[in-house]
Amino acid sequence: MDHQTEKAIKAVFILREAKFQYIHDLGRLLTELANAGVSVPKYLLQADQLTRYAVIARYPGRSPPVTKAQHARGVRIAERVINWAERQIRKKFP
Repeated sequence: MDHQTEKAIKAVFILREAKFQYIHDLGRLLTELANAGVSVPKYLLQADQLTRYAVIARYPGRSPPVTKAQHARGVRIAERVINWAERQIRKKFP
């Protein structure tokens, strides 16, 4: 979930020909996009909550298990970010 969301955000950087840091912090990436002049809806900033899942996936057993509610919320956030990124791409390449 986190990985796909990160790639979607970085695709918008590439689309806008903007440089991005090689980081996995989704909140920072979205903030950098906004600083580069991209209109990032405030609701997308919730994606910063997904960053922790990258750690959980890489190092299982080091964090408490993800609950069903957390999983469902994470999927909804990821879908919103990916859908937004796809809309950005379709604007340039209809």
